Amino acid sequence: MEKIKSDILIEDMVKVFPETIKILSEKGIRCLACGEPIWGTLEDAAKSKGYTEEEIKVLINELNSKFS
Repeated sequence: MEKIKSDILIEDMVKVFPETIKILSEKGIRCLACGEPIWGTLEDAAKSKGYTEEEIKVLINELNSKFS
């Protein structure tokens, strides 16, 4: 099974793990299916919303524990 990493492209992540859309939306990171198209990596999207490196690690761990 694939693992979600900081450098995964948002569009690839939602294709492989569509369930992540809800979590990203709840965390303020909108994605392709939630109305605010984001292109680029999960890390880039999180940083653009003000996430710190530590917060990004926590988010990735949460996504992996639930979806990969």
